[in-house]
Amino acid sequence: MPGLIGRKIGMTQIFDEDGIAVGVTVLEVGPCPVVQVKTADRDGYDAVQLGFGRTRDASVRKPAAGHAARAGLDYVPEVLAEFDAEGFAADGKELEAGQELTVDMFEVGSKVKISGATKGRGFQGVVKRHGFAGGRASHGGSSILRSPGSIGAGTNPSRVIKGVKMSGQMGNKRRTAMSRKIIRIDADKNLLMIRGSVPGARNNIVIVKAGR
Repeated sequence: MPGLIGRKIGMTQIFDEDGIAVGVTVLEVGPCPVVQVKTADRDGYDAVQLGFGRTRDASVRKPAAGHAARAGLDYVPEVLAEFDAEGFAADGKELEAGQELTVDMFEVGSKVKISGATKGRGFQGVVKRHGFAGGRASHGGSSILRSPGSIGAGTNPSRVIKGVKMSGQMGNKRRTAMSRKIIRIDADKNLLMIRGSVPGARNNIVIVKAGR
């Protein structure tokens, strides 16, 4: 499935042809150089490795520099990601290392799916993490306002069952937003405007793929 790597800029609203305000997420997508084209004969599977962004020269490691140089790049991409080669082939694109892909491969009105890491919330209690109601506030219940309550059975089985909703790490998980419609494309600035929300905070790296 063809796609590109991008960065979430933030949310805003634009007006459509009917003058209706539409909430959109602005993504900076590409340009993405083709860093490597993997084949089944050489690598065991078919894939296209794309890059995005630019690593500071002071942070570049020699293996990464050599990998980028083999593709003819004079810089090291900040992010690398692999995509299914069949998707690009179905689009009629014969890709070569060093080639650059841009937002021109997408069309206004088409649907895409966008993957990224959600906002990290740190360690949270059950009220925020799972939406528990908490304990009662009357009759001396002030110490159990945000308590989870009972977490297991008694004598049998005498343990906490796996999967019980409890306090813990919240967020910072990979999620995919499906069937997001492209409202507008700014090819000069490499921007995609997607209707609705996209996982993650501002400046979060996202993967945009064609299809529902």
